[in-house]
Amino acid sequence: MRYLAIDYGLKRTGFAVCDQSESFVSPFAVIDNPKQVNQKIKDVICQENIEAIVIGLPLNMDDSEGFQAKRTKAFAAQLQSFTDLPVYFQDERLSSFVAKEKIAEAEFTRKKKKKRLDAIAAAEILSMFLESQRK
Repeated sequence: MRYLAIDYGLKRTGFAVCDQSESFVSPFAVIDNPKQVNQKIKDVICQENIEAIVIGLPLNMDDSEGFQAKRTKAFAAQLQSFTDLPVYFQDERLSSFVAKEKIAEAEFTRKKKKKRLDAIAAAEILSMFLESQRK
């Protein structure tokens, strides 16, 4: 199944996709204009033959839901209304930390790292989701 993972944020939103066999996860894009996120999601769904969506849910370390988790759930509900695709949540705690570790090794400028970070975090979210599905 082809999944689109979304690392939703108020300033930037990262996307990642996997192949049909769910073996390879790739960072896809970062949208830094919140007004373009919905259209970009529609475009990616069509271009990449996406069959389901995974959204990173930013839970607190004590498993409670804070402000951003509630905003993310509202975004997911709105997304569900215009895509008709299944939407799943994946705990995204530490995904940004792992993404920062991965990109630290790359020889990008600070600006380029920042631009790619959310897509790498989305790829980490999708990898965690796929791993949980295999168990």
